[in-house]
Amino acid sequence: GRQNEDNEEFLPTGETSIDSYPNWLKFHIGINRYELYSRHNPAIEALLQDLVSQKITSVAMKSGGTQLKLIMTFQNYGQALFKPMKQTREQETPPDFFYFSDYERHNAEIAAFHLDRQVKWICIKRKVEILILDFRRVPPVAGRLVNMTREIRDVTRDKKLWRTFFISPANNICFYGECSYYCSTEHALCGKPDQIEGSLAAFLPDLSLAKRKTWRNPWRRSYHKRKKAEWEVDPDYCEEVKQTPPYDSGTRILDIMDMTIFDFLMGNMDRHHYETFEKFGNETFIIHLDNGRGFGKYSHDELSILVPLNQCCRIRKSTYLRLQLLAKEEYKLSLLMKESLLKDKIAPVLYQPHLEAMDRRLRIVLKAVSDCIEKDGYDNVVENDFNTDVNTVTTER
Repeated sequence: GRQNEDNEEFLPTGETSIDSYPNWLKFHIGINRYELYSRHNPAIEALLQDLVSQKITSVAMKSGGTQLKLIMTFQNYGQALFKPMKQTREQETPPDFFYFSDYERHNAEIAAFHLDRQVKWICIKRKVEILILDFRRVPPVAGRLVNMTREIRDVTRDKKLWRTFFISPANNICFYGECSYYCSTEHALCGKPDQIEGSLAAFLPDLSLAKRKTWRNPWRRSYHKRKKAEWEVDPDYCEEVKQTPPYDSGTRILDIMDMTIFDFLMGNMDRHHYETFEKFGNETFIIHLDNGRGFGKYSHDELSILVPLNQCCRIRKSTYLRLQLLAKEEYKLSLLMKESLLKDKIAPVLYQPHLEAMDRRLRIVLKAVSDCIEKDGYDNVVENDFNTDVNTVTTER
């Protein structure tokens, strides 16, 4: 420790080198085995600010996805994934849409980031910090209004993207890009006349620096119009999962339960795979990437998302206590989310009925846990991830 401090490099300006790093790099350096960023990392707020204010210097289409996404590079060499607005706040996913053909919503990406982290809450003249889910497993996301002409068309070297720009009959600038779903003149994204709203998600470290492992979610859906997945027909499916690595030891099954609750609160049915950082092996958190298919319906609770919790009957104590707190009137989940989302540039991020749906879903989660406790006993359901000496969560996170 001491030796490193003595050897710390100083730049000609007199700053220590780390202080002069751009915020995206400070975010990357702060990633560890247990979380993407620590609770009080000041670089995260600064990075959110960068996402909405940094000059966009180049734009390219992201290959491989079913829907159009753009990779934006900023003046400070940071990069972010831009998902354009496709639906208004009030629109719900039509009942006849399959989950795999649903739109990816820019506001769902923003709301997921806020749900996953924390919010400062003012409570009767006292500043009280209340965390929402406090997982910190979603990369920072912010909403931004982008000028389609100046900030996309004029700075892209991507000919395929550039060629899809046109002026609509209403004299608005439009483009549709190239992808396998919704990339056509009929589904073009149009400005009014040339502004478009979207979400910008900060990139994780380059894969050449921090390899990620992709895991198939044991509770993935069939992605077929008629077939059912095994978990949908076998009520004892979790027993099978728990005998299979990496779910047979460590914290992975508890991570899946956290992710299940996170997805159920948002109504996200599209969690077919998940990723972890390879360097940390099996004892590490799940990165909650790609949340754009959440918040599609506020008038329906998709109970099948909660099946892993119902089948496995396991939950971290820290998660359980937080959920109980968020169900209390004074720390109501919908109020905390609303407060947190107000800070975003494109607020209101969520239509009020979506916020109310989260309170309703939270009650369903708590009922599921209490049914499990009744059936299997508290100690078999609730995993104590607290250190008994001090009131903090241990590295078992």
